[in-house]
Amino acid sequence: MGKRTFGGIPSKYAKKKTADIYLTSIPYDGTSTWGKGADKGFEAFLDAADNMELYDIETDSEVYQQGIFMPPPILEKEHPKAMFQATYARTKKLLKLNKFLTFFGGEHSVSIGIIKAFYEKYADLTILQLDAHTDLRPSYDGSAYNHACAVHDASQQANLIQVGIRSMDRTEKQYLDTDKCFFAQQIKGQHKWMRQAINKMTDTVYLTLDLDVFDPSIMPSTGTPEPGGMTWYEVLTFLKLVFEEKKVVGFDIVELSPTPDNRAPDFLAAKLYYKLLSYKFQ
Repeated sequence: MGKRTFGGIPSKYAKKKTADIYLTSIPYDGTSTWGKGADKGFEAFLDAADNMELYDIETDSEVYQQGIFMPPPILEKEHPKAMFQATYARTKKLLKLNKFLTFFGGEHSVSIGIIKAFYEKYADLTILQLDAHTDLRPSYDGSAYNHACAVHDASQQANLIQVGIRSMDRTEKQYLDTDKCFFAQQIKGQHKWMRQAINKMTDTVYLTLDLDVFDPSIMPSTGTPEPGGMTWYEVLTFLKLVFEEKKVVGFDIVELSPTPDNRAPDFLAAKLYYKLLSYKFQ
């Protein structure tokens, strides 16, 4: 039996040297504070991808033919700072390879080191965060590398755009740029906000997507499923515009905490990942 590939694609499309896309798993769940299980998200995601059609109707493409290689996972679990250091160091190395880098969590703290490596490489970088939570605390539970701090550093070092937000702590208000935050309640059923958000972005964008940005009716399998979330086509419509108009240089998807009796959220995560690749390479 050969090495497992994303979506069961033929091994010739999953080679390290020839693949245009790298997919790195970071099965870390060390700082989540309520629902656990994000460390099991990647396997559920891969299982769902094995049962997904690899032809995308919307873009009339089979993006797997660009090649999707899965490097060894980042397995550091000693403590949050060690995880940050491991993801930062690995991302710095991967960025030298001229590949399109994608990451799958794990909970949202895994993004801190990734984002730092990206904004150090790309000047004037926009971090586009889709999330139910602001994640702007400078420290939480004794650590700056907690999931509640996922984009605090990004807010200080890069152009942070936040979409889908519907939960935050009062102490985070001092770090929140309301001009660049699109609250879920305010954008519900609207479309003009998409153009407004894109106009606030620089030319180069890194996307960090917490699956709890979706409404729990379609994505209940997260650590904190907040009511009032975004819908499938709402998210796709927006992200397609971003990929069309900006240079998206990489992305991560985090916070899938699978439940054995409901595999639909796992499939959503797999389909979303593949959609984003289809938009990137269409």
